[in-house]
Amino acid sequence: MLAGDLFMPSTDSTSPLQLLLIFLRLGLTSFGGPVAHLGYFRDEFVVRRRWLDEAAYADLVALCQFLPGPASSQVGMAIGMQRAGQLGALAAWLGFTLPSALLMLLLGLGLSRGAQHIPAGLLHGLKLVAVAVVIQAVWGMWRSLCPDSPRRGLMLLGCAISLLLPGLGGQFMLLYLCAAGGLLLCREHSHTPDAPSLDMRQSLPWLAGFLVLLTGLPLLARLWPGAPLELVSGFYQAGALVFGGGHVVLPLLQEQVVDRGWLSQDLFMAGYAAAQAVPGPLFTFAAFLGAASQGVGGWLGGTLALLAIFLPSWLLVAGGLPLWTHLRQHMLARAAMAGLNAGVVGLLLATLYQPLWRSSVSTALDALLVLLAFMLLTQWQRPAWQVLLLFALLGAVC
Repeated sequence: MLAGDLFMPSTDSTSPLQLLLIFLRLGLTSFGGPVAHLGYFRDEFVVRRRWLDEAAYADLVALCQFLPGPASSQVGMAIGMQRAGQLGALAAWLGFTLPSALLMLLLGLGLSRGAQHIPAGLLHGLKLVAVAVVIQAVWGMWRSLCPDSPRRGLMLLGCAISLLLPGLGGQFMLLYLCAAGGLLLCREHSHTPDAPSLDMRQSLPWLAGFLVLLTGLPLLARLWPGAPLELVSGFYQAGALVFGGGHVVLPLLQEQVVDRGWLSQDLFMAGYAAAQAVPGPLFTFAAFLGAASQGVGGWLGGTLALLAIFLPSWLLVAGGLPLWTHLRQHMLARAAMAGLNAGVVGLLLATLYQPLWRSSVSTALDALLVLLAFMLLTQWQRPAWQVLLLFALLGAVC
């Protein structure tokens, strides 16, 4: 991408419309939570389209693990930004988010009972495919990013830390220890990823905007009390202050709507249950909460809550990606990234076991079905959406 201009596409760019359509398909078919989403992204952009190599993709995943907010959505934004600037990031976010956001907003407007009529077998079939997708991603990334003993050891270290110390503290320990291990063990194995370098002078206004809104919105909400401003401030803070994304944001969201008296606990949990049944990012749960809340409510409340919770991610990716692409050009940074990438593989492996495998595979038949899905994806090269459709039908009728 041309230095100094994140808003314009590079010579090997993709049109925003094409990005919108690609991510819209992913938004309609990406079941299984953030780790599964990363598997779908890898299959689409590393394996099929070859927009990134394994190392560059792992770099983006590692960056988004460091940033607060929904990691899978941020990876999508970063890919869109690299292909078509800020319009590409917008197209990627809109396509991936729109299907689940519309469903959750409609549920918040009074259709939440519809989630209770989705067959449990159908959801179970989709979860089994998500497990297979993550296995495929872990296997492919392990072969590419852990080809030698030092990086395999760091991968196992990362997996052990993730299993023994779940949560934010363990995740940060994993990332820091694996980066330090890379500095010590992987200098001769470092590799410069095949991805564009962006002008890091672009970082300052985006990161400054992130901090200004983080501190300024609560102040404005106190100076001029009102439900719309309080809603935007609360959901912006939830998106800006949570690390790990996904389910980790639930306590912050509960504080914003239930503790304020805008929504009952029962309705909050009903919306959360419905969020598990739709594809795409779990952060679209915000659209349900905004639409169903007594503070603002309706289409306006749902839209404001959705935009507010994702806005920090947009600012952080726009500010962090140029710094990241510049930093990784240095040898020591590449060595740290080699160790960090191995740690990311370990993190994905641990997440594959807990919670994905343990919450989805309970019988020998489930394990055989996961194996079948894996074979369809790898040996018979069937697209993920076809496997999803097949297993949804199998689950609905069985």
